Parts: sequence; structure tokens; C-alpha cells
Amino acid sequence: MSGDYNTHNNQQSNINYNDTKVDLNKYAIFVDGVTSDPSKDYKSFLESLSTLDGKGANIHRLLTAAVGISAEGGEFMEIVKKVIFQGKPWNDDNREHLVIELGDVCWYVMQACAALNVTLDEVIEGNVNKLKKRYPGGDFDVHYSENRKEGDR
Repeated sequence: MSGDYNTHNNQQSNINYNDTKVDLNKYAIFVDGVTSDPSKDYKSFLESLSTLDGKGANIHRLLTAAVGISAEGGEFMEIVKKVIFQGKPWNDDNREHLVIELGDVCWYVMQACAALNVTLDEVIEGNVNKLKKRYPGGDFDVHYSENRKEGDR
């Protein structure tokens, strides 16, 4: 056991889990106030979807892609987390599981490409161009990573 773990356990009886520094009721009112209508009202949500669909956003496919990329990326990360922090073995089975989850991410990326009417080649080309601008020497540089130019996403 690490010293940090033992220190935590030895002091656990002194920890007051009921000590509140934030007024959660006030925070809930604040959160509600800064939440958009389509995020909290079904009718506004449907109006937003309808408006976006009318503009050609292909919102159903875009939403499928966004939810799927996040979910499958989380599944991929869960395996990585367990390998790095929880002793899950690095073996062929777990590597294959990562490959399968990565394939699921790719499936949803292709959904996003279809929603945006772009090819994967166009997406990769855009990414390469962005990184060439960010790292003008062609190599990773902490300075450019932390100090981005205006418009660099």
C-alpha cells in the first residue's frame, strides 16, 4: 500500500462529508438560468431540430454520430483506463477489444461524414492542414501546443 492510501484511511474518520461550501439550491437555479430552452423544453427542442433540418443539417445523422462517437470513445477509454490504472493485462484479447471499439468509433465517424457530406479523406486533409499551421516546423512543440493562434481550434 502506498503512503497516500494509508494516510487517507487513517484520516478518513476526520473527514466531514456533509460540510457544504456551495449552496446547491442556488447553484441549481443558476444552472437552470444558463441552460438553453431546447436543452430543457421539449417543444423548443423540436423547434430547434426542425429549424436545423430545414437548413440541411441532417440533424438525425449528426446526433447519431455525436452520441455514438462519445459513447464508443468512452468504451475505448474504459479499457485503456483499466490497463493503465487497474491492472487489466496487456494481452492479445484486450488489444483486440480496443481494435473493436476503435472500429465502432470509425463507424460513427463515417455517420458524421455522411451527415456533413464530406469524405474521410477531406476530414483528414483538413486535420493535416490545421496541424501544419500549428506546428510550422513539422514537429510537436509545447509552445505552439499551449499558445495557439487566433482561430486555431
